[in-house]
Amino acid sequence: MTVHQISLFLENKPGRLAAICRTLTESGVNIASLSLADTTDFGIVRLLVDRWETARDVLAGAGFGVNVREVVAISAPDEPGALARILEAVDKTGANVEYMYAFAVARGASARFVFRFDDTSKAVAALSAAGISLLDDSTIFA
Repeated sequence: MTVHQISLFLENKPGRLAAICRTLTESGVNIASLSLADTTDFGIVRLLVDRWETARDVLAGAGFGVNVREVVAISAPDEPGALARILEAVDKTGANVEYMYAFAVARGASARFVFRFDDTSKAVAALSAAGISLLDDSTIFA
């Protein structure tokens, strides 16, 4: 079970991130999560949105280099040790975390963890076997 993530390379200069957000706003796409990692000249923006196909199309149409990646999204209790339990389940498979980010849905209720693994199949199988709640495009926003 995976979620579609929009990834964009972004020139590191004023107004570029705002242009992405404005483009999505004008198309009625809601951003649920945004991660920005930068270098001196460029950054990588990673987005989870409510309508990933629309986001992909309007961003590409506006001239942005868009990539869609399937990532693993997990719902877990917002409590100490939740991330450790997730990682312990995956560590047994030998799958590596390429990157991850997280966000809380409601303090004390649940958190969402988003992972890119080098071997998604192994990671998903291990997480499912451990009873960890995997999300898809329809449940990530629930």
